[in-house]
Amino acid sequence: MSGATVKIRELPPLNDAMPPLVVQPLEPSLSFRDRAYAALKQAIMDADIYGQKREIRLDERQLSAALGVSRTPVREAMTLLEQEGFLRSEPRRGVFIIRKTKREILEMIEVSAGLESMAARLAATRATPEEIANLRRMFDDFVNENPEEHIDEYSDANLEFHQAIVRMGRSELIARMIDNLFVHVRAIRRVTIGQAHRAERSIVDHMNIIEALAAGDADRAGQLVLDHALGLAAHVEEHCTFLE
Repeated sequence: MSGATVKIRELPPLNDAMPPLVVQPLEPSLSFRDRAYAALKQAIMDADIYGQKREIRLDERQLSAALGVSRTPVREAMTLLEQEGFLRSEPRRGVFIIRKTKREILEMIEVSAGLESMAARLAATRATPEEIANLRRMFDDFVNENPEEHIDEYSDANLEFHQAIVRMGRSELIARMIDNLFVHVRAIRRVTIGQAHRAERSIVDHMNIIEALAAGDADRAGQLVLDHALGLAAHVEEHCTFLE
């Protein structure tokens, strides 16, 4: 089933074109609150949090209609997401997806880099040949072409690559620890991948990481992933003035 698209309001002004918040259909085996929570969290992860200067405001009524539930489970889900640091509620203004400061983003990238590096070290000894082959296939369409000419598709592949490395490490604890960090790191990766030829350099890094994983070289895979992630931090420090 395809996700339902909900328009969300931003302040100010209200008459500007508004980006959609895409929510996925609810899983029938969970409670309404838990289903709404899962759908909203995924929508927040997919939202273009830093692609604009204004914060993204959630509309409880529209979300309720899109999810096909009453406003109560939506409100409860939003409360949980606020407690986890994804949302911020302001009296008489509404509920907003939290945007992190530049310093907070840099710290998140640094912590995420360490976790991804450890996941890569584990993946070098735990990943299956099929998983390695799947990593290669992610970039089949970009190896012989300039990825900047297909930046949206490459951005998606880039984000999936980083998630795949964590999965291949087979560590549930690392996956849980990186989950909340990944919301903002993912959003920053999305908005910066087309800047300063990062996509072109990124694909070289990715192919080197894949070769290290295929060779079972844990030290090299971990170091390459660490250097690659810290390269994002350096880019944010130099170029992302919109976070200040």
